Amino acid sequence: MTLDAVLDIVAAGCLIAGALLSLAAGVALIRFPDLLSRMHAAAKPQVLGLLLVLLGCALRLRTGVDITTLVLVGVFQLATAPVAAHMVGRVAYPHDEIRRDLLLTDELAAHIDRIRADRTDRPEVSDAASAPGRG
Repeated sequence: MTLDAVLDIVAAGCLIAGALLSLAAGVALIRFPDLLSRMHAAAKPQVLGLLLVLLGCALRLRTGVDITTLVLVGVFQLATAPVAAHMVGRVAYPHDEIRRDLLLTDELAAHIDRIRADRTDRPEVSDAASAPGRG
C-alpha cells in the first residue's frame, strides 16, 4: 500500500467519524430535555465532529492553501462555539429556562441569589434626584 492510499483511508475514517458526531449532535438538539443539555450537545460533539471532518479534508486535499483555510475554519470554530454556548447558558440561567432538577451541582445559584438580594435591598432613587444638574 502506498502512502497516498493510507492517507485516503485515514481521511475517510475521519470524515465518517466527524459526520457521525455531527449527526449525534443534531439528534441531541432535538431529543435533550432542557437548554443546558442542548447547549452541551451543540458545543462539544459538533465541534469535535467538525474538526474531524476538517482533518479528513486536509488529509485528502494536501495543498497549502486548502490546509490553511481548513485550519482557519477550525480555529474560528474552537474560538466561537464554546463562548457562544457559555453566553447562552449565562443568559438563560436567571430566567429559569433550565431544569434545575437535572443539575448535579448548582454553583451559580448562590451568585444569582446574591445579585437578586442586592437589587431588592437598594432603595429606589427618583428620576429627579438622579438626573444631573437637577435638584
